[in-house]
Amino acid sequence: MGMLKNSTASLSVLFILGCSSGQSSDTPPPAKPKTVFDPLTHQLDRARDVQKTVDQNADSTRKAVENEERGDAPQ
Repeated sequence: MGMLKNSTASLSVLFILGCSSGQSSDTPPPAKPKTVFDPLTHQLDRARDVQKTVDQNADSTRKAVENEERGDAPQ
């Protein structure tokens, strides 16, 4: 009976391996977050970068308007 259990288990494992998708196991798995908060902090970092871009555009627009009000030549 022990031989039957071992051969059944071996055949089932070989069947599963034989029917695998054929992908190479050499490729590393995708990077997983280190903590549960990493996706949230990533979103916050992206939001900060967007805010910096918006602030830079607002500053350049404000400077252009001030130059126009003074009558300076556009830069």
